[in-house]
Amino acid sequence: MPNQEKTPKEIVNELDSYIIGQDQAKKSVAVALRNRYRRLQLDEKMQQDITPKNILMIGPTGVGKTEIARRLATIISAPFVKVEATKFTEVGYVGRDVESMIRDLVENAIQIVKKERYSGVYSQAEKKANRRLAKALAPGIKKEKRKNQNPYEQMMNMFNQGQQPEEAEEPEEELTDEIRSNRQAIFEQLQKGVLDNREVTIQVEEEKGQNPMMNNGLEQMGIDLSDAFSQLTPKKKIDRTLPVKDAREILIQEESGKLVNDADIHSEALHLAESSGIIFIDEIDKVTAKSEQSGEVSREGVQRDILPIVEGSQVNTKYGALQTDHILFIASGAFHVSKPSDLIPELQGRFPIRVELNDLNADDFVKILKEPNNALVKQYVALLETENVSVTFTKEAIEKIANIAFEVNRDTDNIGARRLHTILEKLLEDLLFEASDMQMGEISVTEAYVEDKLSDIAKNKDLSRYIL
Repeated sequence: MPNQEKTPKEIVNELDSYIIGQDQAKKSVAVALRNRYRRLQLDEKMQQDITPKNILMIGPTGVGKTEIARRLATIISAPFVKVEATKFTEVGYVGRDVESMIRDLVENAIQIVKKERYSGVYSQAEKKANRRLAKALAPGIKKEKRKNQNPYEQMMNMFNQGQQPEEAEEPEEELTDEIRSNRQAIFEQLQKGVLDNREVTIQVEEEKGQNPMMNNGLEQMGIDLSDAFSQLTPKKKIDRTLPVKDAREILIQEESGKLVNDADIHSEALHLAESSGIIFIDEIDKVTAKSEQSGEVSREGVQRDILPIVEGSQVNTKYGALQTDHILFIASGAFHVSKPSDLIPELQGRFPIRVELNDLNADDFVKILKEPNNALVKQYVALLETENVSVTFTKEAIEKIANIAFEVNRDTDNIGARRLHTILEKLLEDLLFEASDMQMGEISVTEAYVEDKLSDIAKNKDLSRYIL
């Protein structure tokens, strides 16, 4: 489960591997995270009185607000959801209600817990999956299939006896000594991975997509009709033909599901979301009264709907009720038109930690291009290496790219580090197009190359607005 024992310095060091600068913001989120761990060391009565100190990040787009929150959740394997305040409407209007962010958080927690539980039964599930694969690769002699009950009788029995509908029965098989011996030999080969590239046809449960219209209006009550209807109908199985290694993973998932208890997963996920969940509310500045335009849904109404969730309330989900008191909320906004004091006073008070993130300068862009684990230059080099094309960027070229990004941000719209994406894509457009036909080669991206591809566009402000 979440690794909350990391010290603030350790958290900041890990954030530094992905995000350049913004030291104060990193420090604030690291302290907020450590305080969660400290709270859990106290007696239960005091734990209830200590609530998270929610954070309001203030700064332009593209400076790292979302990335800090997302990486923070990844570092401790905590449930995380990013929502945009502008997507919500106040109660009484058509649109997403604010409680949906809590239900999304629970779904995320379900996946975290399920992944952990499935890993605990992996070897057992793999063995069962290989048995099924051996059976598919060495089928027995099929006997005549016994007729199922008619669907109406089956459904009535289910209601009367409180049972689940029976799955379609597989045809019985007759096994000879030769088939048994063949299956065992195949099973042993499967265990060694010898047959991974061989194709096999398996029967798997059909995945049913949710119908958003079916749940419209009932979602906020924690009711999921798609689940209810799926209980009334047998699980449909379909045939899929695919390589053994892919088939094995699908069957392992199915077998893992049979080996774990869903009720335990749901209960643990609810507790995980309550105690360790992080919700990132972006564009909070867009729901202030100053950002409101005539004819729009009341933005202040959205704030008032968000308020009880941030304050601490109970939200119904299809897995059970969840208390929001100890969820960490991180809100962010550019606050160009409005300012934090334009939020309703009650909501302001629920975000006591204010952090202002700085605009990025040319030196920051140089570091962003080279230093993080996921640096853009590293990404493009790796992409082109798949075509046997080796690309290197000179120091001067990277500095030139950074300067162009800074100048275009200054002279047009400031979109922060996202400007580097558009500039690099334009810079490497021809190379990315030709690489597949080059087979192999070594390319050095120099300052002159950058000048040739980008300088004319960067100098023409009207042109750069459209292209960069």
